[in-house]
Amino acid sequence: MDIRAVAFDVNGTLVRILTQDGMDQIFRSVAHFLTYQGIDLHRHQIRDLYFGAMKEQQQASPEEHPEFDAVAIWRSIIQEHATEFTRGLPPGKLEQLPLFLAEMYRGISRCRLRLYPHVREVLDVLRERYPLAIVTDAQSTYARGELHKVGLLDYFDPIVVSGDHGYRKPDRRLFQLALDAIGVAAEHALYVGNDLHRDIFGAREVGMTTVKFESDQGADVHLDCVPDYTITEFRDLLKILDLP
Repeated sequence: MDIRAVAFDVNGTLVRILTQDGMDQIFRSVAHFLTYQGIDLHRHQIRDLYFGAMKEQQQASPEEHPEFDAVAIWRSIIQEHATEFTRGLPPGKLEQLPLFLAEMYRGISRCRLRLYPHVREVLDVLRERYPLAIVTDAQSTYARGELHKVGLLDYFDPIVVSGDHGYRKPDRRLFQLALDAIGVAAEHALYVGNDLHRDIFGAREVGMTTVKFESDQGADVHLDCVPDYTITEFRDLLKILDLP
């Protein structure tokens, strides 16, 4: 192989993460917080509004694999239920509320966030030899913050996040954005992911060599798609690239 760049998925590949997006605590906390912004909604109302707005966004999208916009969801909820008290808040505070709520939602829903074994030591070897990129399905509201939390943010450039573009993997455009930013042709790039559909199928569609990391997350079957390589331990990636 003539590999000149390596790109990665994040959740389920580099990072072991667990979230519970429908947990009651999220919407109770949001409801309590919103009372201080002049908005009186019960937690079940907020849950229905949130997931209803998400569904509407995705149904209105022309994309085959639509992504939602969490900040826009919270902005619409605030705008639709604002009172005179809400509209009287300092403009800077009012402007930041949707972003704050998106971050708070993710923070409360998150039950686990840590690296898989040997990820950092492998990346330390790779970044001395290759440009490294991220192509991930996520919201920018929290994707970069979570990479910072686990100490990986500075390893990658570019970081392509689906929430910035309105569509999700396996859309080949996300992978192409990373390739274009690095300046490497697809046949000279390796992509590592855990989901056979979104990661492996998507990367193969654009022409990248693929490595499936067998983790505790992600789809293991998609049509007749087969990765070029499969690893169960992150250090095996160095063997594929013939590195010590």
